[in-house]
Amino acid sequence: MANLDRLAPPITGGVQQIATVVWRIVAPNPSPLTGPGTNTYVVGSKRPVVIDPGCDDSGHLARILEVAGHGIDRIFCTHSHPDHSPGAASLRERTGAPVCGLPAPDDGHQDTTYAPDAGLVDGERIAAGEDTLRAVHTPGHASNHVCFLHEQTGLLFTGDHLMTGSTVIIIPPDGSMRAYLESLRQLRGLPLVTLAPGHGAVMPNALAEIDRVIGHRLGREARLVCALERRGAATLDEVLAEVYDDVPASMHAYARYSLLAHAVKLVEEGRAGCEGEVYRWRES
Repeated sequence: MANLDRLAPPITGGVQQIATVVWRIVAPNPSPLTGPGTNTYVVGSKRPVVIDPGCDDSGHLARILEVAGHGIDRIFCTHSHPDHSPGAASLRERTGAPVCGLPAPDDGHQDTTYAPDAGLVDGERIAAGEDTLRAVHTPGHASNHVCFLHEQTGLLFTGDHLMTGSTVIIIPPDGSMRAYLESLRQLRGLPLVTLAPGHGAVMPNALAEIDRVIGHRLGREARLVCALERRGAATLDEVLAEVYDDVPASMHAYARYSLLAHAVKLVEEGRAGCEGEVYRWRES
């Protein structure tokens, strides 16, 4: 078993204890989008729960079972993207523990094996060993995204709502920049202390990180507004390199999804119009 170190950097395939009753097992799926890999969390010392089983990899599942002591109570999925939930079905088969999460949207970006046995309700309190988790519905990155607040410590398991060292990709139409920002502001009203993300290390100052991400997203939106104001009208491909000039060109294909989410938000707010692929700025 790992020694307690709440700020330890995640290591692909590594097992680290980040709180008194919380262990992080990093899945072997490293990539530019997942960092060292998806973080799976085991919470509780007796009949623990698992949050985000990650990829369906035999070695990864074996590490989860070793940490959990083969006595898992429930399996929670923050959402159903293919780097977070595929291990759930195999873990359920091995332990009999039910899978809990919100239904997957039909947008072509989901884990096709994801089939929750039970849903979750916003604000629902869930036993995690001897402690309590609170489910918090946080749509934005995905419409079925849920964070989990460990009420005894103020540790928030963020899934893909927040991650270390990067911002999450938002893919419309299921992903929504407007809903994402609203969800971030909702989190500010909770008794948060630290963030345990789906990718990357624990972030010790929860509210400061949330404010940083809100500011970053609004700053990116302002870049898009400036680009549209100058041109009057433009396609997203015409403004992509300008709005994301601080992001490596190799990542622009991914950035374009979030650029679309920003543009859709402007249209929803009546600040821009859209005709086909052309977005037109509406002067105030």
